[in-house]
Amino acid sequence: MTEQPLNGPDVPRGCPVAHGGGDGLTRLYGPDAAIDPIGIYARLRKQHGAVAPVLLEGDVPAWLVLGYRENRRVLDNPRQFSRDSRIWRDWMEGRVESTSPLMQMVGWRPDCVSQDGEPHRRLRGAVTDNLQAVSGRGIRRHVTHFANKQIDAFADRGSADLVAEYAEYLPMLVLTRVFGLAESEGRRLAESSAQVIKGGAEALVHNDRIMQILGELAERKRAEPGSDFTTGLLEHQADLDDDEILNHLRLVLITAHTTTSNLLARVLQLVLTDSNRLSGLVSGQLNISAVVEEVMWNTPPLAVLPGRFATSDLELGGHRVQEGDLLVLGLTAGNVDPEIRPDIGISVHGNQSHLAFSGGPHECPGQNIGQAIIETAVEVLLHRLSGLRLAVTADELTSTASTWEARLDGLPVEFSPS
Repeated sequence: MTEQPLNGPDVPRGCPVAHGGGDGLTRLYGPDAAIDPIGIYARLRKQHGAVAPVLLEGDVPAWLVLGYRENRRVLDNPRQFSRDSRIWRDWMEGRVESTSPLMQMVGWRPDCVSQDGEPHRRLRGAVTDNLQAVSGRGIRRHVTHFANKQIDAFADRGSADLVAEYAEYLPMLVLTRVFGLAESEGRRLAESSAQVIKGGAEALVHNDRIMQILGELAERKRAEPGSDFTTGLLEHQADLDDDEILNHLRLVLITAHTTTSNLLARVLQLVLTDSNRLSGLVSGQLNISAVVEEVMWNTPPLAVLPGRFATSDLELGGHRVQEGDLLVLGLTAGNVDPEIRPDIGISVHGNQSHLAFSGGPHECPGQNIGQAIIETAVEVLLHRLSGLRLAVTADELTSTASTWEARLDGLPVEFSPS
């Protein structure tokens, strides 16, 4: 079977071709996808245009949205493209098991990202209100505390890996304070969150570990409330039930940590591979927010966003999408769409219309907290480490991708020991 667009009028519902399956389709997971996701997006765009049929983990069929305008259309139109996976045809017809690692990312849960309309507004309101509340309670102070603590562990050595020893755990340590968790839980939660995003056989086990820790946290906060995000959810006027509380704790913890840690690593990579940016930040001539903005465009923390489900037969990017089809949103691909960025070398400074925070009703509500974590983490690092420089050449830095993200493997640096 060869690759082909699904725009023929005679493709019957239930046919493997109609579901995007078959030999020749591109897998967004596995060894090849882990090495060169950007190359895969470019080939798919050349072969299929703005929307392409792909296979997700377990050879589950989906549409990958590559075009910027097409991504915006999906994100801005929940009536056509629902977040509710209970209408997903492959799930309803038994072709995806509940134990599939894919379900950790696209399966329905009693949280705001799985709902549309009024249920979404009620649940998202509880999340947004409490994120705004905690953002005013010393986020930058928490970041400064934990950033210095992380740096203390390697400052006298004169060398470090800023991924493994800084970016990989710092956001989760901040989140433990925000959630009212013990700091000692931070490392385990960071590792489990990364595994859930990565997928694979261990994703379900790690998700269960997260849910157990958060379940115990919720019980403790019912008995001993505090000025934290968990207590705020428990006491919010939206009156969330036990499952809604637990699943929103999971949602915010996993997404906030994994996206912020990845973004922090990419910002540090950009700073340390460009001497002009580094000297500009150290001298105060360059604002860190400008660097973050550039990374948002070129290497957003989530490369592919799960998932939307077509509520009816429709046309998208020249392809026939059928009711119940799964779509995943290519945020990286959309941001470098030649239709809107024919020359990616041109500065995007001041342009905040990137897809990195998603868009529409489900746009990330915690982006200000993430920005505060990253800006403070970079400022503390540059203040603490004199003579900071990359310990390898820029082209020696490598990344490993999963379906959803591409993470920097390491960022070895040298500096003057303190």
